[in-house]
Amino acid sequence: MISRRVLLGIDRRQSGFTLIELMIVVGIIAIILAIAVPNLLRSRIQSNESAAMSNMRTIVGAEFAYHGANTAFTVDFNDLTGTAPPFLDGEWAVPRSGYAYVLGGDGNNFTINANAESYGVTGNKGFYTDSSGVIRFNSMANADASSAPVGEAAP
Repeated sequence: MISRRVLLGIDRRQSGFTLIELMIVVGIIAIILAIAVPNLLRSRIQSNESAAMSNMRTIVGAEFAYHGANTAFTVDFNDLTGTAPPFLDGEWAVPRSGYAYVLGGDGNNFTINANAESYGVTGNKGFYTDSSGVIRFNSMANADASSAPVGEAAP
């Protein structure tokens, strides 16, 4: 009489996986990771850049609100965050989403730079704007007033 183990194709000597089968599975996982990780990193950089532009628009709005209340622009984030009520919420002296924000200018004009903490890792573009509200960018470097506006090709 034939045993159930033989009919089902189960043999005591063949329980488990062979080394070749495990190597094939590890190879397939490595190929999937090689495809997925660069796409994940690229998506993260794009998300950081989008957040930087959005934050710059928020800062521009806070600057104009501050100007409306004080008839001058400010070059200090504490003036925007330390009032009651604040013109801007949060801590801006520390990097946010891979970008550091730098406020400059004088009472008649302001400038904002959003610089990637590490170009190529946290962002591929540096951003700049002033009281005109036009956001400008520079690829792999800090932007300034001569940089191309977002939506146009870099010079």
